[in-house]
Amino acid sequence: MTDMQSPARGLVRMACSGSVAATADRLESLLRVRGILIFARIDFSGDAARAGLSMRPEQLLVFGNPKGGTPLMVAQPTTGIDLPFKVLFWEDAEGKSWLAYNTPEYLVQRHGLEAALAGNLAALVPLIGQAARG
Repeated sequence: MTDMQSPARGLVRMACSGSVAATADRLESLLRVRGILIFARIDFSGDAARAGLSMRPEQLLVFGNPKGGTPLMVAQPTTGIDLPFKVLFWEDAEGKSWLAYNTPEYLVQRHGLEAALAGNLAALVPLIGQAARG
């Protein structure tokens, strides 16, 4: 499994062991068990199909915990543009599934927050990796 991070953008891309839907399902289950709220699951490819368009599988999971995210938004309201936390799942041209997310450190840096606030989101990262591995 490949894990690529672009430090300048704070974006992590990770190869997934299953399909887009299966990986998103795994992450959603892992989050729910821990009491993390699922705010939305957007099926971009399903929406495209309903509009008569074609695209490879792509979904976005939007989730969070007010206890973790609220302190970031209180410290800097612009953080709300990036929260709740999001993970994008997609299939590439070769049929391989991937996911991507912004690192907690990037979000803290982007909004000029104290570095310690990255810890409020850090617990999500291992769950994302677990979902990707299957």
